[in-house]
Parts: sequence; structure tokens; C-alpha cells
Amino acid sequence: MIKIAVDAMGSDNAPHSEVEGAVAAARAFGVGVILVGREEVVCPLVKERGGDRLPVEVRHAPQAIAMDEQPVAALRRKKDSSVHIAAGLVRDGESSGLVSAGNTGAVMAISKTLIGVVPGVDRPALATVVPTLKGHAVLLDVGANVTCKPHHLIQFALMGHLFSRQIVGVNSPRVGLMSVGEEESKGTDLTKGVYKSLKQLQLNFIGNVEGRDIYSGRADVIVCDGFTGNVALKTSEGLIEAVLTLLKDELSKNLQARVGALLSRQSFMRLKKRLDYSEYGGAPLLGLRGVSIICHGRSSANAIKNAIRVAKEFAENQVNAKLEEELRVLYRQYE
Repeated sequence: MIKIAVDAMGSDNAPHSEVEGAVAAARAFGVGVILVGREEVVCPLVKERGGDRLPVEVRHAPQAIAMDEQPVAALRRKKDSSVHIAAGLVRDGESSGLVSAGNTGAVMAISKTLIGVVPGVDRPALATVVPTLKGHAVLLDVGANVTCKPHHLIQFALMGHLFSRQIVGVNSPRVGLMSVGEEESKGTDLTKGVYKSLKQLQLNFIGNVEGRDIYSGRADVIVCDGFTGNVALKTSEGLIEAVLTLLKDELSKNLQARVGALLSRQSFMRLKKRLDYSEYGGAPLLGLRGVSIICHGRSSANAIKNAIRVAKEFAENQVNAKLEEELRVLYRQYE
């Protein structure tokens, strides 16, 4: 049975969301879960949720990393933290993956140090799946690397291509480069340089895409630096929440609207589920020699549950091993 280590002390609502999500994942997906955190707090919650009758175990970690701690300081000074111990379980082969809704920088630094990076990858990238009019698209990087050089984005493109194929299920993913215009001449020096390189790779590169194309379905993989990706992602999350709230308000204003809302309730619930970030779990850190999934700090139990599902799928599909092999093939083209 595949086991996934979960940082039980990471989220804003820790350890409640982590415990509930872990128990739900063990029940729904047949996956083993190792909750890493303070035993005296986590164990009673596991028992309360019925996790003691499922493949859910608890590993003690006396320390936790706060959201405002510096990643390098946390890496050096908190080696008994829940993130550190969970990443160590992946490194030592006791777990097939790590899930954390904690300090993103710390999770990335610890994962990179303990789990290691695939040869040929300079910087791991955070990838997220977003709904589109035609299915789903992979957006990366969404926050791991605020500043990038051209070769970083080229590596992101290859990793996103593989992720889309292996996890999303797109046979020949269309790869687009985020810019301010579709023309090759548009954009910054960074995007112009990346454009030329991507045309030479054996990828289904479709050229520049704009922000409006994220949800149109024009591209299956959208590549950008972490600053741009994070702003786009957070803007999208805020817009989706606002639209759903406004729609709910409009549908409750009068009797006619309430009747219409009742008749369309199932459609409304399907739309809400399709747009709900928690249905997509966390963002995988691509480029590691193991699986590390980083979740939103305010992740719900459902988000943790689905992040564990994503980690399980990554392990089952051996995404990291396949990425390593594809990178070897890519670099042989330039020898």
C-alpha cells in the first residue's frame, strides 16, 4: 500500500483539516497516511474521526514551522519540525510522498534539501490544475520562483508537458508561454528569449498566450515565472469567490429568483464544485526526486484529501522517474 506523509501542523486550521482530510483519503482512496505532528494533539482527533480503524498512523514531531518564518532559518534550526520529519520519511522510503499546507518557502527548501532534485532541474516549480472551457490546464510556476532565467522556464515547460500527459491525461499537450500579446515580438526580454528556445524543442508549442487564455482551453500547459503565476492564480481565486457570492446573492433576492435557484440547484452545485480549488488538491512541486504537494494555507479537509489523492497518483505513475528520463532525452538533443 502506498503511504503519504502529511504535515499535520501546517494549515491555518491545523491539525483539524489535516486529520479530517487524511481519514477521508484513507477511506476513499485506499491509501495509507502518516500524520506528522504533536502526538498529544493529533492522536485524539484521529480516534475521534475513526482513523484508528483505517491505515492512518501518527508520527510525533515536537516542532512546527510558522507561516512567517524564514525558509532557510526553518531548515537549519527546526529539524524536529513536522515538515522536516515528513520530508525525511519520503527520503528514507517510508513514505511515497509529502503533503503540506504550511509555509510554502519552508516546504520547498526542506523538500529540495532532503528529497533532492532531478538531475537537469535547477529549480523545482509549483504546478496547479485550473478548469477551462474545454477541460483542464496546467499553470506553472505559481509561486516557487519569483524571478527566473530563460532556461528555468524551458524546464518548466518540459515538466508541465509531462504533468499534463501523466496526470491530466492529455496525449499531446499544447504548451503556451504567458505574455502580453500573441505575437513573438511581444513581451519581456525573458519571454522573447524563451519563445525562441521553445520553438526548437520537441513539444507541441503554440506560442504566446495571454491572461484571458488561462481558462479558455486554448492551451493545456501555460508557462510563466512564479511572480506572474502566483498573481494570476490568486486573482483567479478571488474572482471565482466573488462571482459565486454575487450569484448566490442575486438568486436569493426575490421569490422568482429563489424559485429559479431551486430549479437550477444541481447545475449550480456542479459549477461550484468545478470551480472549487479544494477539488484539485495542492500544487505538486515538480522537479524533485520524490513527491511533494504544497497546499493553500487555508486548505479545507477536502483540499487535504484531494492533495493526498494527487500524491498517490504521482507515486503510482512514477512521474518523477519519467521526468528524469525525458530530461535526459532533451539534453541529448543539444550534445
